[in-house]
Amino acid sequence: MVVIIPHDAVFQKSLSNLKEVESRGGRIIVVTDAPSPDLEDVAWEVLAVPRTNELLTPFVLTVPLQLLAYHVAVYRGTDVDQPRNLAKSVTVE
Repeated sequence: MVVIIPHDAVFQKSLSNLKEVESRGGRIIVVTDAPSPDLEDVAWEVLAVPRTNELLTPFVLTVPLQLLAYHVAVYRGTDVDQPRNLAKSVTVE
């Protein structure tokens, strides 16, 4: 399970949900801007990103997810340079 947990108003509720998943044997990868010992106790891996402006946080948190998706695709042997069903079009003015 991959989870994004920014340090916001629902951080503690999200942490509580992660503890529930961990207690049932789930492997958790956390992407956060607020690494803490509590997160490290429940997560299999914690990917920390730097804290930034609240409005920019979603952009910063998605970069590790894009890299994770890329590396998983390469590991599976998927040709990441030739995505399936990609519609190509050219606009001439």
